[in-house]
Amino acid sequence: MGRRLCAAGRTTRLSGGIQAVSRIDWKELYSTVGAGLKPSPIRELMKYTRQPGMISFAGGNPDPAIFPVAEFGRASTILTERGREVLQYGATDGFAPLKEYIAQWMAPRMGRVTAPEEMLISTGSQQVMDLLCSALVDAGDYVIVEEPTYPGSIHTMRNHSVSFLTCPCDEEGMVVDAIPGLIERARKEGKKVKFIYTIVNFHNPAGVTLSVERRRKLLEIASKEGILIFEDDPYGHLRYDGDHLPTIFSMDNEGLVLFACSFSKILAPGTRVAWSVGDRELIRSLVMVKQGVDLCTSVVAQGLVYEYCRQGNLEGFLPKIVAHYGRKRDAMAAAFEKHLPADVRFVKPEGGFFFWLTLPGVDTKELFFKAIERNVAFVTGTSFFPSGKGGEENLRSCFTFASTEEIDEGARRLAQAIADLKG
Repeated sequence: MGRRLCAAGRTTRLSGGIQAVSRIDWKELYSTVGAGLKPSPIRELMKYTRQPGMISFAGGNPDPAIFPVAEFGRASTILTERGREVLQYGATDGFAPLKEYIAQWMAPRMGRVTAPEEMLISTGSQQVMDLLCSALVDAGDYVIVEEPTYPGSIHTMRNHSVSFLTCPCDEEGMVVDAIPGLIERARKEGKKVKFIYTIVNFHNPAGVTLSVERRRKLLEIASKEGILIFEDDPYGHLRYDGDHLPTIFSMDNEGLVLFACSFSKILAPGTRVAWSVGDRELIRSLVMVKQGVDLCTSVVAQGLVYEYCRQGNLEGFLPKIVAHYGRKRDAMAAAFEKHLPADVRFVKPEGGFFFWLTLPGVDTKELFFKAIERNVAFVTGTSFFPSGKGGEENLRSCFTFASTEEIDEGARRLAQAIADLKG
């Protein structure tokens, strides 16, 4: 039976052979943002990681083997004890008991106990970026970002028609001395820089940590120019070597820093519970934007996380995952040293999830498909460059999801793929 088309429409095959005919020419209705939407490059790679026998260094996934399933089960008692509360709509800014717990627990890192009015609970920390862009950014406004940087944030900012000013990274993180020149460039173009975005600890994807000296320098620049710093810190609790560095938020006394963190990497990503802390007026604006997005983050999820923490589980769990992931980090460093060509460069991260590799003379997009043939996956470096230039000889490798045995075998397969590509 032939395909039947309606005016300006198209036929889509559904399950069971039934065909639905769209009468709408969607291209005529899309906004500028909608017409330019592109899928997440990392999400697009996930289809390859599901092949049988695949060892994945691609997605930044925590290890489900260490998820605190039993403890979460015990935390579910909040549903019987406070069910009428947590099954109801909640306050947009978050579940008050959870906010109080976070404020007390994070006080050493924040430099003080933050007030409830300074905190917003969000549905994952990426939502904070979305809310911030809605509150601050007009189409074409500049945001200064590290390059490379997290593709999820790039995607969100592009959805708000952000223009990017990119700042390089080195082994000490963001090269903040380059920022005044970027601000001056924006001024000459008659544009505004609305905020500076930085992943301060164990950077995604670069694995590096912003030094204390550069944190201070960045805050000085922000103070002089009156620009907000978005301090994104999803990996900060996962330090395997050395001492924790002070947050930029703890150095700030002018309300110049919005700090964001999440339970995704330190507890379980399925909770979709994160938080941000900042100036009361800014948080109030983010709350009002969120009211028009999802009303509130799931109160059930917030309640479960709160009860898990209230029962004393989090402080006992963090040392376990730090030790667990630290062993995997060491295994990946050893495997790369053992198997990869001598000219491949990487910095062993002090924490977090990722290695960032430089492979001189190797196009990692071409290498990716050779690697897939060898049943090992990674993320190509170009995915992390908002300018669209750079990363051709880089790849990101996540060590948290695979077992230590898979890490060694995956590194061996990656070395074979490099040899295949070089012929």
